[in-house]
Amino acid sequence: MTPFAKRVYKAVLSIPLGQARSYKWVAQKAGSPGAFQAVGQILKRNPCPLIIPCHRVVKNDKKTGGYAFGAKQKNILLKLEKELAKCLLSKK
Repeated sequence: MTPFAKRVYKAVLSIPLGQARSYKWVAQKAGSPGAFQAVGQILKRNPCPLIIPCHRVVKNDKKTGGYAFGAKQKNILLKLEKELAKCLLSKK
């Protein structure tokens, strides 16, 4: 795994539950602002999609974008996490 890929996965791990960030945001956070397409390719090969939540990364225009398990599953996960985050935050 390249150092850039490690930084991409670290950036994705920093995205809070119930939120999403753009490929561009991840590229910037990983130290290469123009490498948003490379971010997509790295996330496409995510070795641990249940641990590294690549489904939280969306296109800059907020459209879903790709996902290894399909766009429908990505949307379901995003909606589920958003509801879960609301429940967890309302318990505080």
